[in-house]
Amino acid sequence: MSRGPFTPTEDGVRVALRVTPGASRTGMAGVIETPGGTLALKVTVTVIAEDGKANEAVIKFLAKTWRVPKSNLTLLSGHTDRNKVILISGRPENLMPELISHLPAEFRP
Repeated sequence: MSRGPFTPTEDGVRVALRVTPGASRTGMAGVIETPGGTLALKVTVTVIAEDGKANEAVIKFLAKTWRVPKSNLTLLSGHTDRNKVILISGRPENLMPELISHLPAEFRP
């Protein structure tokens, strides 16, 4: 069952992202609805999209924010697209509370 941009799986949690590279600051900018009707976590990074640098910045920022090792985050899709899906490896029941705690209040269960 999906909770906002988060979908628990057997091996962790999939997170739908909408990334804005070259922003004035790095951070989470809320949750948006995608054209397909699903929810995605909007993330901004100051790094420009060049040679995978923005993807690296997103992984580094999310690992620090969610207090998980960078090695636990894998970019599954969207390597050259603003719409991305990452997998956070681990037990979903342990990961979900931390992930949800960083969502805007209107998107928390």
